[in-house]
Amino acid sequence: MSQGAARGLFISFEGIDGSGKSTQARLLHEHLTAQGRDAILTREPGGSPGAEQIRALVLSGDVDRWSPETELLLFTAARRDHLERTIRPALAAGQIVICDRFADSTRMYQGLRGGGLRAQVEALHDLMIGQEPDLTLLIDMEAGTGLSRAVARGGTEDRFEAFGGDLQAAMRQGFLALAEEFSARFVVINGAQGIEAVARDVRAAVMERLA
Repeated sequence: MSQGAARGLFISFEGIDGSGKSTQARLLHEHLTAQGRDAILTREPGGSPGAEQIRALVLSGDVDRWSPETELLLFTAARRDHLERTIRPALAAGQIVICDRFADSTRMYQGLRGGGLRAQVEALHDLMIGQEPDLTLLIDMEAGTGLSRAVARGGTEDRFEAFGGDLQAAMRQGFLALAEEFSARFVVINGAQGIEAVARDVRAAVMERLA
């Protein structure tokens, strides 16, 4: 068990855009709080005032607004602030932290965009973050379906969706590869099911870990 799990429990949700992970993170938070458990819901990039400001920079604008290397630095800065101001204090207080995306998203989004960038992602993570979730729930879905959902959703935070279906398909395979690489903390959930069926699978995985 990690240092974080010895105090609180750190749960992350991952998946391609449109997979429904944000909905499932919210539903899990509602379920746990209804049980009387002390849980917080947060997100990346974001989750602290400084990190939310960086979110506004990286998730909107032209596709080529930032190079993959610059994106990596921005996301790492946001994660560090989030970790210092939100995640670690909550874990130290014994809370369950539910986070919509964490470092695995950076491994995928930035690691796939630049040649050899995954090594830099890991180096910065080790240097500045040094923490993994205790449990990562991967909401897996076919890339075309996820992208269609994400585009239909609309909104202003659409910069990564604009990279298109090829990147979404590569990221889906990348997330599945991460689930094998970090199998001790990953649980893959079939996101093609109905919302309630996915939520039941999510709750089962979390309750097993809490037990």
